[in-house]
Amino acid sequence: MFILSEDSNRTQGRDAQSSNIMAGKAVSEAVRTTLGPRGMDKMLVDSSGNVVITNDGATILNEMDIEHPAAQMIVEVAESQEEEVGDGTTTAAVIAGNLLAEAEDLIEQDVHATTIVEGYHEAARIALEAIEDQVLDVDVDDELLEQVAVSSMTGKGTGGLQTETLAETVVGAIRQVNSDEGVQRDNVEIHTQVGSSSNATELVNGIVIDEEPAHDEMPTSVEDASVAILDVELGIRTGEVDAEYSIDSIDQLNAALDAEEDELRRYAQEVIDSGVDVLFTTDDVDDRVASLLASEGILTFADITNKKARKVANATGARRVGALEDLSEDDFGHADRVRTETYGDDDLAFVEGGAAAEAVTVFVRGGTDHVVDELERAIQDALDVVTAALDSGEVVPGAGATEIAIADEVRSAAAGIEGRKQLAVTAFADALDIVPRTLAGNTGQDPIDALVDLRAAHEAEGRAGLVTDGETVTIGDPVEHGVVDPADVKREAVESATEAATMIVRIDDVIAAE
Repeated sequence: MFILSEDSNRTQGRDAQSSNIMAGKAVSEAVRTTLGPRGMDKMLVDSSGNVVITNDGATILNEMDIEHPAAQMIVEVAESQEEEVGDGTTTAAVIAGNLLAEAEDLIEQDVHATTIVEGYHEAARIALEAIEDQVLDVDVDDELLEQVAVSSMTGKGTGGLQTETLAETVVGAIRQVNSDEGVQRDNVEIHTQVGSSSNATELVNGIVIDEEPAHDEMPTSVEDASVAILDVELGIRTGEVDAEYSIDSIDQLNAALDAEEDELRRYAQEVIDSGVDVLFTTDDVDDRVASLLASEGILTFADITNKKARKVANATGARRVGALEDLSEDDFGHADRVRTETYGDDDLAFVEGGAAAEAVTVFVRGGTDHVVDELERAIQDALDVVTAALDSGEVVPGAGATEIAIADEVRSAAAGIEGRKQLAVTAFADALDIVPRTLAGNTGQDPIDALVDLRAAHEAEGRAGLVTDGETVTIGDPVEHGVVDPADVKREAVESATEAATMIVRIDDVIAAE
């Protein structure tokens, strides 16, 4: 009896498990060499010839053309990690891949998939408790936040810019948007601009938008500016109905032109009389109106998008006005300075020190598109981990020390678990060792020797990680060297990796339409 379509392909039992596990491991291996301060970069070229050079795990997995459904689950691990805490994507993917590898060995030993899943979940619970024990009893001040940012960015493409300098910018941005309600992460934006050294990267207390003045004679900088936002066309308005006008004489033509000119002058005069210094409008501004406004020193930006209008409103406190006659000082916002700058062929407007003070922008510079793109990814991750650390107030040792500690805790707890589930719990602990092993391998050390030394140092000192200082790699206390990570990054990596691995292991039947 044929239940499925003749075009369907079905894989069952051990073959299905093996195929899915192999696919998940392959994806994990693809990003494994990018982990840590000595991680390597990947060059990704799409079908159109576009090139991305990065060692960001989430970016690599998103750019890869992955079709296998089980492999796609590992991609989702990285995506989940990115969405929740912004960093640790490679760690999560690598742990998930190694959990699958350990599960494959157990399946070969005839340990049932359900037993493996139960053991992994039990081990994950123990691991999360162990992470709590690793949380440092310290105040999360600016110095510690900068260490978190440096730890996140070390080994990533920063265009030659010192990570310590960049960390100060990142922490400054997050502090600017921190309030009693927590960090308003969405109020920190990144704007990239090619054409200068990455050392020119700066923090703008306000917003940056791609806009140029409506007239060349307008001022390039306005201090202590009153800002207005209009949803009005400052030009001759045309109706939606087609109409024709018959003009029989030159006097009628002149009268029509004079009426048109008077209408434009009225628009300009109403703006001038309002007392505004800087005007943003989401509609067009006639060249004659722009010229009149320029003669009065009013900096005007025309035809901006709704998104940009909202950004200006959030930064300055201005209210959008839908009718010119309704414009008044009550609708104005304020900015300490509005200026325009030209970078090659690009014109940018900087709205700084807005009255609402709800927005800051990291203005990223770099010599090439590849440099600014990778620098943007590094800063994005750093902003997210600093936010996570500040919101939770919890950090743990980095450099593989936390993974060594929780693996040791899980391995010890396994002795008290009965039955074959103990094997799965022990396998989970062994899987966590992949992080320090990979860190060691990426620094040129022997992974096995490094793991043995790390375990010995952990037993003796209570805390041990692979600390990279320039060209030197030593086993020591990461906290003393300022290598720390948000606790939420470790929690999310364990949880998401466990969920993906157990889901894949439980699949014993794959039905695919061809």
